[in-house]
Amino acid sequence: MGISGMKRVRKLRIHWPIEREILARLAAGETQVFEEDPRMAAFLAALREMPELGDFGMYHHVFESGLGFEGFTVGEGANPTMGTVGERSVSPTFLLTTYIDADLSDDAVGRIVERVVAIHPWEVPVLEVSEALNISTFMTGRVAA
Repeated sequence: MGISGMKRVRKLRIHWPIEREILARLAAGETQVFEEDPRMAAFLAALREMPELGDFGMYHHVFESGLGFEGFTVGEGANPTMGTVGERSVSPTFLLTTYIDADLSDDAVGRIVERVVAIHPWEVPVLEVSEALNISTFMTGRVAA
């Protein structure tokens, strides 16, 4: 039984590498970069093609984002997009969090993850899928002016 005003979802968090210039522009609030940068535009367009992501009833394709850095050392046998074997690298990163209905089967969630992996520029993308959790679906009752 669910909690009134709450929805059961799984959280999907995607770490997406970006250029330093894109990081700076996003940090400055220049959200038009989402459409101007070809890699960022393709990434977000692909996510919009997955109706299972970010469905909040009257709102669709809902996501939250943050900016940060990922650090890693490339191991033997890797074919890195960035970095050199044995050396530490730090990549500017766009962190996107969205939600998937918790009732979606594990197979369906797996297919979503596979679609994201297929478009991700890294050899080993960092994707996180949570266990089921509750998010608020309460409406404020506000009416648009």
